[in-house]
Amino acid sequence: MPYLHTLDAIVSSTIAPAAPATDRDSAFPRAAITALGQAGLLGLISAKEVGGMGLGLAEAAQVVERIAKACPSTAMVVCMHYSATTVLEKFAGEQLRRDIAAGRHLSTLAWSDSGSRSHFWAPVGTARRDGDGIVVDGSKTMVTSAAEADSYVWSTGPVDGAGVSTLWLVDSKTAGLSEAKFFDGLGLRGNRSSPLTAGAVRLPASAMLGADGGAFDVMIGNVLPVFATLIASCSLGLMDASLEAACGHVGASKFEHLGSTLADLPTIRAYLARARIQADMVRTLRDDTVAALAAGRADAMLRVMQVKAAAAEAALEVTDTAMRVCGGAAFRKDVGIERYFRDARAASVMAPTSDVLYDFIGKAVCGMPVFG
Repeated sequence: MPYLHTLDAIVSSTIAPAAPATDRDSAFPRAAITALGQAGLLGLISAKEVGGMGLGLAEAAQVVERIAKACPSTAMVVCMHYSATTVLEKFAGEQLRRDIAAGRHLSTLAWSDSGSRSHFWAPVGTARRDGDGIVVDGSKTMVTSAAEADSYVWSTGPVDGAGVSTLWLVDSKTAGLSEAKFFDGLGLRGNRSSPLTAGAVRLPASAMLGADGGAFDVMIGNVLPVFATLIASCSLGLMDASLEAACGHVGASKFEHLGSTLADLPTIRAYLARARIQADMVRTLRDDTVAALAAGRADAMLRVMQVKAAAAEAALEVTDTAMRVCGGAAFRKDVGIERYFRDARAASVMAPTSDVLYDFIGKAVCGMPVFG
């Protein structure tokens, strides 16, 4: 697959070398995104008819996983861009789709309202008619690539009262948008995941993506499968990276007076074995989720919900194990584990959170309506 060779070259030359500084400085990985765009990888799932690669979720998962192994922050930016592209490929105009396919346009989702939390399909932000235009008000708790993306797929309540939500294409330079607070947090420090506020943002009526009040079906039916699978792929990449770093460290750490290494201890090997099994189980579930979606299986949506929760929780445990087996050395940045340990914290609290997903999954297995 030629695109994977191209990706590996970008990871080696641009993404991996910049990852420590991206994390340290909370610096958006602009050079990486530019390189991915120029290589056509931002247009991976864009249709061939507009100049994209025309590939699907399986290939997108491979790309995100490989990037996450080097820099989870960059992987999250790409994950959210692909999620937004899923909407824009369906509803946006041809020129914008061509710009995305050519790598000239970065997009992202702006869905999580402070008042709706994990129930992202029911935003509390508003959209109202004003003459021949639309005025949008509301605030988003966290938007990946905030102030760095070229556009947002923004959600509000419906204009005319039908349904629960409506989607809009919002240019990031539109007057009335503001970044409430620059992100400086624990992990995924380079993805510019910041709160955004829309104060009387004026849009043309043509900015509506799909039908007024019809966003639920798009969010759940089209975007959630992509988002959940790609978030799980981020978790897989960072699990692999932390395990490789941990195995490298314990294999090289010698007890001089005994002539052995940490890897010679059965307890250390047992910890790593359990962690490897956890990561491999998630990969199997991720791949089965992709297969279920491709085949239109009856359990596809159950797999979608399971894979995000399973991957997020496994990443917490696997990176914790990597820290444990490496002892105090794991707290050093040069060992290469603590960054992944911090980055792994995000997926479980990213809407829909693991706790909410467990509730949804429980409803599904009990035969109850999931999103009622």
